[in-house]
Amino acid sequence: QVQLVESGGGLVQAGGSLRLSCVASGSIFSLSSMAWYRQAPGKQREMVAVITRLSSTNYADSVSGRFTISRDNAKKTVYLQMNSLKPEDTAVYYCNCLLTRSWGQGTQVTVSS
Repeated sequence: QVQLVESGGGLVQAGGSLRLSCVASGSIFSLSSMAWYRQAPGKQREMVAVITRLSSTNYADSVSGRFTISRDNAKKTVYLQMNSLKPEDTAVYYCNCLLTRSWGQGTQVTVSS
């Protein structure tokens, strides 16, 4: 079982930036693809970005060009750099380990207009 702990959320004005972090426990982090998802009130959870164990990346169309996912295997950490934030990016952001299907507790991101 992998434990995931997210941090870095907060309140930011439209056009601002935030960087989310997700620290993993256990020894399989480097073997697994990792992903960020988000869930806005009243909406389904959606994939935002994914990074493979070899650091290939893929993004939802809605964030492509604004968000960047990266990983540091030595620190067992995956990051989500979010730039040019929009009010519609407001959501709880979750970290996901694809190998174990583990989820973090989520971190709230609120973007004011």
